[in-house]
Amino acid sequence: MSHRSIACLLAVAALAACKPASRDADVANNAGPASASPAYHAGIDADDFAQHVRTLASDEFAGRGPGSDGETRSVAYLEAQFKRLGLRPGNGDSFFQTVPMVETVADENVTLKLDVAGKPRELRFGSDMVIGTRTGKPEVRLDNSELVFVGYGVNAPELGWNDYAGVDVKGKTVVMFVNDPGFHQQDPSLFEGNRMTYYGRWTYKFEEAARQGAAAALIVHDTEGASYGWEVVKNSWSGAQFDLRAEDDPAPRVPLQGWISGEAARSLFSALGQNLDALYAAAGKRGFKAMPLDARASIDLRSRISEKASRNVIARLDGAAHPDEAIVYMAHWDHLGDHGHEADEHGGATQAQSGDTIYNGAVDNATGVAGILEIADAFVHQQPRPDRSLVFFAPTLEESGLLGSRYYVAHPVVPLAKTVAVINLDAMPVIGKARDMTVVGFGSSQLEDLLRTIAQRQGRTLHAEATPEDGFYFRSDHFNFARAGVPALYAKGGDDLIDGGTTAGRLAQVDYRDRRYHKPTDEYDPAWKLDGIIQDLEALYGVGRELASNGQWPRWYERNAFRRAQDRLRAEATSR
Repeated sequence: MSHRSIACLLAVAALAACKPASRDADVANNAGPASASPAYHAGIDADDFAQHVRTLASDEFAGRGPGSDGETRSVAYLEAQFKRLGLRPGNGDSFFQTVPMVETVADENVTLKLDVAGKPRELRFGSDMVIGTRTGKPEVRLDNSELVFVGYGVNAPELGWNDYAGVDVKGKTVVMFVNDPGFHQQDPSLFEGNRMTYYGRWTYKFEEAARQGAAAALIVHDTEGASYGWEVVKNSWSGAQFDLRAEDDPAPRVPLQGWISGEAARSLFSALGQNLDALYAAAGKRGFKAMPLDARASIDLRSRISEKASRNVIARLDGAAHPDEAIVYMAHWDHLGDHGHEADEHGGATQAQSGDTIYNGAVDNATGVAGILEIADAFVHQQPRPDRSLVFFAPTLEESGLLGSRYYVAHPVVPLAKTVAVINLDAMPVIGKARDMTVVGFGSSQLEDLLRTIAQRQGRTLHAEATPEDGFYFRSDHFNFARAGVPALYAKGGDDLIDGGTTAGRLAQVDYRDRRYHKPTDEYDPAWKLDGIIQDLEALYGVGRELASNGQWPRWYERNAFRRAQDRLRAEATSR
């Protein structure tokens, strides 16, 4: 990596005018090297957008890891930008919402010891498996735990599917496949066919294993089913891992959870006289029965546990007529941090390892953060002033399982019953103008009707994501709002590029996934084509502008899974 010396161009100057208390003083003092403030333009502007991304994705921000110096710089930059725009604090008199968290750093020299049909076998961290704990305990042991293959690890009564039927897995180690049966079988009659449901998401599988009383849960990786390669799994599960405190998130947690590589799984099952391809076929049929395996697992996982706090950043523009009702624009500020530094006892960094170890997260998600800043700029300069309030929300800990937004939904600064809609920006495509827009989770709510009208005026159409099997709808922060009933829109530039069509668009997306996603190579590139992003931002701004003035309460479509939760919110709102 060429270590660019890109300053946090605005944060110091803006923060110098304020006198924060102790924690905010730390923020100000770590906002980045001093530099002259650039000239900003009113409204949505490509140069301003690029400046935000360059700054947030610079090496000085160290990959924006929660609980690190990179966090301090990131939230300081956001606070400074929101102040520059004239927005007021979104959480009382503060721009921050503290999110208590537990940091767990596992000993990566650990091995998972297996007894396979009476013969010893070891799986090594990183190459064969990754494993961690959400218990907050410095030592978690698994001693001679029986392995049970539970297919896809799904218990879905409404679909007549229960992979745990007839088997007791309490104290045992469950092994399961990622994604849904419909995807691997290419059977549209199973679940939603090629489109991933929440049952296919790895977070659900660990949640269900915990409900079933398992001592450990391991997911078999496959690139197509997960939608990313083993390197992404290894990068995401190594280094510091973050979680909410148990008292803030009381759902059951499996003591040990992780992944095993496809190669390791194939070898393991072969040693047991099983064929992995045959197991995919068997697990994808109704009536599949869980299989106890002639194998046992042992591990002594030692971790360094620290109770820390991260911060959501929240700003608002009060509405002129209905300030108690709000439209939320959101984009997570965090990324994977710097894997080349060990944190010292004070949270600082020691000497770096060789090579590029900073996960700059330029596309994911400095682009989204820059996007909500530009949309905020447009609303600030809008005349007349919006009738409803606008909230600009930058959650933390998205990369750790959507934790910052989960905490916010449990502790909202605007009651969810008064939250009109959420518009999420995450990993905006930087590949130029398109003839279309992608709506992740297409066919969900009336927000799409508003977006469709605006897109048509731009000469564009809407469509679903090209790879619904990837489960992107469940992998970004809007999902926590959706589960609570708040209509949520997650849309971005499409595949059909003006320059190159769908072939070029999809090749560019695959190139990003394979070469930069959750890798140190996700860096700002001055060759990015930003005209498409500006068009996307204008469209998403248009949705909020319409909602801020028309008094509409958009609805989930009739058969959407979240409509019932919205009905409860609307009843709560009208009963006040």
